[in-house]
Amino acid sequence: MPRVMVVGAGAVARPTVCKLARHPDLFPEIIVASRTFSKCKALADAFPHARIIPEVLDADDVGAIVALLRKYKPALLLNLALPYQDLPLMDACLEAGVDYLDTASYEPPDTPLYEYRYQWAYQERYEKAGITAVLGIGFDPGVTNAFVAYAAKHLLDEIHYLDIIDCNAGNHGRAFATNFNLEINLREITQTGRYYENGKLIEVPALSISQAVRFPEIGVQKAYLIFHEELESLVKHFPSIKRARFWMTFSDNYLMHLRAFMNVGLTRIDPIEYEGCKVVPIKFLQKLLPDPASLAPDYKGWVSIGVQLRGVKDGQPRTAFIYTNIRHEWAYADCGTQAVAYTAGVPPAVAAELIVQGIWKKPGVWNVEQLDPDPLLERLPAAGLPWKAVIDYPLDFTDIPE
Repeated sequence: MPRVMVVGAGAVARPTVCKLARHPDLFPEIIVASRTFSKCKALADAFPHARIIPEVLDADDVGAIVALLRKYKPALLLNLALPYQDLPLMDACLEAGVDYLDTASYEPPDTPLYEYRYQWAYQERYEKAGITAVLGIGFDPGVTNAFVAYAAKHLLDEIHYLDIIDCNAGNHGRAFATNFNLEINLREITQTGRYYENGKLIEVPALSISQAVRFPEIGVQKAYLIFHEELESLVKHFPSIKRARFWMTFSDNYLMHLRAFMNVGLTRIDPIEYEGCKVVPIKFLQKLLPDPASLAPDYKGWVSIGVQLRGVKDGQPRTAFIYTNIRHEWAYADCGTQAVAYTAGVPPAVAAELIVQGIWKKPGVWNVEQLDPDPLLERLPAAGLPWKAVIDYPLDFTDIPE
C-alpha cells in the first residue's frame, strides 16, 4: 500500500497522524515534514508503533517540495500547513503527480481574505494530469460541507437557508490562547464579516452581528457572524440556497483580550520597524502566547459544530439540524490533543483512506460537497467523530432541541 506525506506538524497534525498510524495496512509509511524538525520528530516519537519518517521542509519552496515528493513517492500529500502555502504545495503535487488534500482555502499572505478562486483555477491541470485535489477537508470547512451534501442527497429536495454553527465551550485555564495557529485564527475573525443572501455577498463590520444559539449538551451561547470559506463553495454548488451564514462563539474574556490586541496594533499583519528590525506584530504576538498543542492536557468541556438547514421535501417545508459534539477530554484520551484540533485533524485522515482506496479518487479539484458524503460520514463515528441528524425541529436559534 502507498506512503502518504503530511506537511505541517502543529496541533492539527497530531490527530491526523494519530489516525493514519492506526491503519498500517493502508498507510505503512507516513512522512511528516515541516520547517521545524523537532516537531516532526516529536510526532514520530508519539506513535512508535507506526513507521513515521520526520523530514525538514520549507512549504513555500516548490522545488524542495517536489524533491521530497520524488524521494518518497507518496500517493497523497496531506497539507496541514498554513493557508498561504496551499498554492506552492498544489504546484509541487502537480509537477510530481501526487494527489493532494488540505483543510483550508488559500489566503494571500498580505491580504486576510479567503477565496477558492486561486485553487479552482487548477481544475483543468489536475484533471489532465489524472490527479485528485480535495479542498477544505477539516471539520468546518469539510465535514460541514459533507453534512450539507448529505442533507441534499437524503433529507431535502431543495436547501434554502443554511447556518453553520461552531461552539467551543471548553476551558483550558489560560488567560488567552487560540486553538490553532494564532496568526490564522486572528486574521480569520478580525476580517470583515460576510454572508450570502439572494446571490449577493453582504459585508458587515467584524463581529458586529451576534445571536444567542442553543447548542446540544452545552446550552445557550452567544455566537458571532464571521466569514468562513465553505460558504463560498456551498452557495456555488447548491444554487437554491437563498442565504448562507457562519456563526462562531467567543467568550467575553476572549473578546476582551482580542480587542485590546487590536487596539494596540498587535493584530497587524504588515511589518513595522523596531530597533532596526522588521517585525510583524501578529507574528510577535504568536510567540508570546501559548502553543495551541500545549493546551490539550488541561482542556475540559464540549465542542459542538453543525449545520442548520431549511428547505423543502416533497413540496413541504422541512428543517434539518446535523451536528457533532465531542469533549476535549475525549480527544486528549484518544490522541493527546484538544477537541478543536481533533475535529479539524481527524477528517483529513478519513479522507486519505477514501482517496487511496479509490472511493474519492477523481481527477480534478473538488470541494467536499462535490463528492459522495456517505463514505465519509459512515466512517467518522468509528474515527472518533459521532454525528446526529435531527429532522423537523424548529431551528430559530434558541429553539434548537437539547
